[in-house]
Amino acid sequence: MTVKLVINSKSRLGESPSWDAEKELLYWVDIQGKKIHRYDPMKHENHTVELDQSPGTIVPREEGEVVLALENGFYFYNWISEHLDPIDDPEEHLPNNRFNDGKCDPAGRFWAGTTDEDGIEPNGALYCLDTYLNVEEKVSGVRTSNGLAWSNDFSSMYFIDTPTQQVVRYSYNIDTGEITEPEVILSFNKEEGIPDGMTIDEEGMLWIAHWGGAKVSRWNPLNGEKIEEIHVPAVNVTSCVFGGKHRDELFITTARVGTSNEDLEKYPHAGGLFKVKTKVKGSLSYPFKG
Repeated sequence: MTVKLVINSKSRLGESPSWDAEKELLYWVDIQGKKIHRYDPMKHENHTVELDQSPGTIVPREEGEVVLALENGFYFYNWISEHLDPIDDPEEHLPNNRFNDGKCDPAGRFWAGTTDEDGIEPNGALYCLDTYLNVEEKVSGVRTSNGLAWSNDFSSMYFIDTPTQQVVRYSYNIDTGEITEPEVILSFNKEEGIPDGMTIDEEGMLWIAHWGGAKVSRWNPLNGEKIEEIHVPAVNVTSCVFGGKHRDELFITTARVGTSNEDLEKYPHAGGLFKVKTKVKGSLSYPFKG
């Protein structure tokens, strides 16, 4: 499989790609660049908006807008008016924290987690914004909240807290959003890069971005087997999501931050948005239903 450069954005910290299946658009962010992006693959057009605070993640909303998790909490955003409408900030009392990666679950709730400035101490948490706009803390003591995915039978949720170098599976109740029975199912060595963002395909296999590993790997969460890996021309690979008309294109975000000058010479497009055609289709992406 050949990885292709889609946009040479040179993002400082490209992250959180999200596919809008209804509009066939890709949303993604540059956290340190304080930018949100809307990419139209059919027209090959990328629209960028600069914000006054760092965006952690972006997801489509059924009403036609998008929902953001920013430095200072959850917001609605309207592309036409460019208006930000605040929803809630569950960590107003923690000024050194900001939101990081996030995603909507199959019921249309928006899950997003936080990290502090260093991403090392367990000062963050994973939150869930439900469709009534209530925010609930789901996991405490998080260092750097990152990848999320839900199994195709809606019985499990997968979660990555990057510094732990693990993927944890929770039992998941789609009706209530309750998660229980955490179990470590994958562990990573630093030599291959630490796990960052994550998505899932129609076969129930996890696709995991490797920060510091220049790759995306595919895993069987039932037996811990690594099935394959795809080299990405950037050291710090941050996340991935399936998109395209047939959900057989894997869009991959990367970062320039934390990349040495030597590696930047080797990977001049680090921080860009990439894609690769896959043999398997991705699972559905879900919009926020609130």
